[in-house]
Amino acid sequence: QKISTMAARLSIAAALAAIIALVVAPSSLAFAPPSSLLVAGSQSSSFVQQHVITRANTVATSMITELVTDIPSILASASTTIPAVTTDALSTLSASSSNLLSFSDQGQNLAGIFFQCSLLPYLFFLSFLSFRGNRTPDLGNFGWQFLLLFVLGTIPSGIVTRSVYADSLANVDWLHGGAEALLTITNVLIVLGFREAMTNPNYTTSGSKFGNVPKIIAGAAVVAFAVACSTGTGLGFEVHSPFLFGIGNLPEETVMNLPFVQHSEPINALSIPTWAIHFSSVFEFLFAMDLIWKFAETTNNPKWKGLTWGMLPLHASGICACTYHFFYNPSSLQFLVELQAFLTLLGNTTVAIAAYRIAISNGWTLKELNPFPKSEVSPEGIAIDEAAVMPYTVVASKESELVLAAKLTALTIGSSYVLKYGELAFDLPLTENAVAAGAIVLGIPAATAAFYYNRGKK
Repeated sequence: QKISTMAARLSIAAALAAIIALVVAPSSLAFAPPSSLLVAGSQSSSFVQQHVITRANTVATSMITELVTDIPSILASASTTIPAVTTDALSTLSASSSNLLSFSDQGQNLAGIFFQCSLLPYLFFLSFLSFRGNRTPDLGNFGWQFLLLFVLGTIPSGIVTRSVYADSLANVDWLHGGAEALLTITNVLIVLGFREAMTNPNYTTSGSKFGNVPKIIAGAAVVAFAVACSTGTGLGFEVHSPFLFGIGNLPEETVMNLPFVQHSEPINALSIPTWAIHFSSVFEFLFAMDLIWKFAETTNNPKWKGLTWGMLPLHASGICACTYHFFYNPSSLQFLVELQAFLTLLGNTTVAIAAYRIAISNGWTLKELNPFPKSEVSPEGIAIDEAAVMPYTVVASKESELVLAAKLTALTIGSSYVLKYGELAFDLPLTENAVAAGAIVLGIPAATAAFYYNRGKK
């Protein structure tokens, strides 16, 4: 209370000085008499101003004297009050700083800058890809657009990770797996959309046989992930709680009894469900690259093969993430995170260029940027509209979606078990070997590039 009284008195004293300087003088000018009476009233005005100043000095002197008298007791009270106040203030500041760190960690480091810069070229890519003359399958186009929700989903998950667990998203399995699941859904939508357009003879006239079901499921997944982000910590999920409760994980005793196992798993090792999500994303993306390559024949436009080449850096970006997890996310291999972000920026740029080339080949011009309604009698517009409804060159499907899904599931789960427990037989994953990590990141995409290079020559 004494501290509050001291502050109040100091404020009043300062206010008196301000009143003298800023209020009394301007007020006397504002309410000054006409010029004809100015000389006659000058002595009276001077007397009033002198009286005001004298009175203000008297009041201020009295308050300062009383304040000086109270200083010893105020200081004694402050010695016990200030530490408690300071502790509360620092606690509040610490909480605010923690939330600030959640944002700055994502945005101000090198990886964050690369990821942010990658958004603009991706928006250009979506714009060119959606050009009606391209005949891009609706569900496949929606899949590419859905990727934006995956990007958006990594923001709250990253904030929860930093502010609650003070860790990186890669080490918080239940959030990591949930965010990555949105990327898997993206790739599934792309594959379903392009594959159906290539194999369904009724697609052009009747539309997708799936209807809106895939889109509804995708939207429900986004809602479920948002609910998990907002309630997961309150439900008791901890920093290393496994995604989907770790279904499929082998008990630790069973793992250590395997004849080939030489090491125990680090606590931040990915769970089987999270590894399965990663492998599924990689396999589906490779499948999407293959389908888009073939889509060039479906549309009789070889420019679509350029999009497959444009997707290659994005494939390498995914390999970067898996390699980082293979080595159990060590800080010494942080360059993999930054390389992943750079490859994402590069990949978004190359797919934007590829989509631009596709759009140009199908009649896109700068006139398409005009936001006003197009002329219904424009020769260019009529030609584009006619091309947009041309039927695809359909190829009969050798396998149904269910058979392909079963094969993908078996391959994904098998790969997850082999990698998760198989790497425990080697020293390499625990060595944090940057050379080996770089070889993996460069080797797998290089093999993919060599495959398409030879395919293109044929």
